[in-house]
Amino acid sequence: MKKAVVLLSGGLDSATCLYLAKSQGYDVYALSFDYGQRHSAELEASKKLAQIGEATEHKIIPMDLRLIGGSALTDDSIDVPDFNENGGIPVTYVPARNTVFLSIALGYAEVLEANDIFIGVNAVDYSGYPDCRPEFIEAFEKLANLATKAGVEGHKMTIHTPLIDLTKAEIVKSGTQLGLDYGLTVSCYQADEQGRACGQCDSCKLRAQGFQDAGLPDPTRYV
Repeated sequence: MKKAVVLLSGGLDSATCLYLAKSQGYDVYALSFDYGQRHSAELEASKKLAQIGEATEHKIIPMDLRLIGGSALTDDSIDVPDFNENGGIPVTYVPARNTVFLSIALGYAEVLEANDIFIGVNAVDYSGYPDCRPEFIEAFEKLANLATKAGVEGHKMTIHTPLIDLTKAEIVKSGTQLGLDYGLTVSCYQADEQGRACGQCDSCKLRAQGFQDAGLPDPTRYV
């Protein structure tokens, strides 16, 4: 089987990516990051999702982005805001996070001799993060093929973004059709130790609206 590295945070989008990659016939190697985020509930969710989603392997990479801070997700002195109604880039943006994560996924893919990486970025129902845009993915894919042994030897590296043009409702529908239990996922920026969501942050609001627009029951557990 062809191999793919799938970035798996434990949230709704990344879990959908995992199931989509499996449905396309990939042998999935899931990759998560313990980067100093506010809670570990999403990492616990990623473990369950990798197991149930039949990932061949699941690695959790430790790194402490709290050492640089700059985000409400990695600095406890910055409050997680309610829904971002003003536009712009919110304080929940983690500086260069997707660039860092994709770089490690790229190295892992080279070790596995895999040419495919899946990431659940979305440019429709998202919070305004610059590293979720198609332009960023195109630039990183170009970098990936310039900076790797695989790319230089003609084994093209492809960054797959199957959710990038979908609404949250369309994402939820596609995962549901593939049998994904969204009750296992954790999307909240400030979930408690049991993985229960706050219901107020940007991520919670977008997620709830997605289920509502899809006409599907919301399995999210709230505080």
